[in-house]
Amino acid sequence: MTAPAATAGAILEQYAAGLATPAPPPPNEPWAVQSLADGAAGISLLHVEMASRFGGSWRPAHRWITTAAGGHISAADTTGLFLGAPAVGFLLATVPQPFQHLYAPARQTLHQHITDLAHRRTEAALARISSRVLPTFAEYDICYGLTGIGAYLLRTDPEGPALERILRYLVTLTRPLTAGDRDLPGWWVHHDPARGRSADFPGGHGNVGAAHGITGPLLLLAQAMRRGIMVSGHREAIWTICEHLDAWCRHGPAGPWWPEHLSRGDLDRGRPHHDAPTRPSWCYGTTGIARAGQLAGLALRAPDLQAFYEDALYRALTDPEQLAQVTDTGLCHGWAGIYQTAVRSAADALDLRLPTLPSRLGNTLAAHARPGGLPATGLINGDAGTALALTTFVSQQAPTNGWDACLLID
Repeated sequence: MTAPAATAGAILEQYAAGLATPAPPPPNEPWAVQSLADGAAGISLLHVEMASRFGGSWRPAHRWITTAAGGHISAADTTGLFLGAPAVGFLLATVPQPFQHLYAPARQTLHQHITDLAHRRTEAALARISSRVLPTFAEYDICYGLTGIGAYLLRTDPEGPALERILRYLVTLTRPLTAGDRDLPGWWVHHDPARGRSADFPGGHGNVGAAHGITGPLLLLAQAMRRGIMVSGHREAIWTICEHLDAWCRHGPAGPWWPEHLSRGDLDRGRPHHDAPTRPSWCYGTTGIARAGQLAGLALRAPDLQAFYEDALYRALTDPEQLAQVTDTGLCHGWAGIYQTAVRSAADALDLRLPTLPSRLGNTLAAHARPGGLPATGLINGDAGTALALTTFVSQQAPTNGWDACLLID
């Protein structure tokens, strides 16, 4: 272990110690423990990885898992990868083989509920498309939509009919939808980026990012295709999304960048209202988009496409102005997500510059890491996500339990 990694190891131990004991959920929010984003389900992933990676006791992981899965687990139509049955199911899918027997009955029951949920929600989404109604984030995104449920199924039942239906739905989602007097991208949502209504986004908006935008479906479609899982129209759907990203790509002194979202006015003008790149985060920035484009290039066996996105990633993550906008260590929009995505991208890279990024970014992550320094303890915006990225930096190896599959960057 190098000196920076050794220092990071000591910080990691502080994170794990600070998250050793689960707290009971708030009395008025018993569902909170089922959150992969903020609750026990996400924090459990840290302890699963700690035990798997470093050979520690399984007891902390078991305590957190039983906290997450001990009560009534919702499989309602409002649940998704980051909350409810899919979140707990994803967690149980990361348990290493020696301990799987402890959770096998729960995992089997949950899987059936998640499969049923996937079918119900796919049917509802296709009915919505047939009615020519615009969608919401929650229909298709990674966090609560069908893309996230597809990420779970890609890991647990890749050859099953539920994933096939989701992939077919995503292909349909990439086709234009006529709403009112014009054709819009099929993923154009009827609300603003905050899921409300605002004068800045009359007629809704088109989201470009990984967390809630069309980059999420691109990640799943590319990941499935890389594994040899394809449906009719799959290749064309990937190209459609890539062409959309190409149309809205901007080019600046530090390389290509993309707007976070598009308004109806942007469509009319043919240019985004953004005038400069924002932080290069996983959720909305160049980091997540470039990883998706790289994976698309790999899936399509299109080295020119792969090279373009790898160059965009390298230039964004070496640009002082963009990096100066990163203000926390979280997974969603901070150093942890940037580092973890860079690690995965470097492992697949044709561009020889990308393998130089993880060391530099890992050192930056470790330098900013402060146990208890974030306002949350969970996976996406809290200490658990920062600590999980540190397990990668300390070990200098990819995750053993595939926890970052919930971001679809693995």
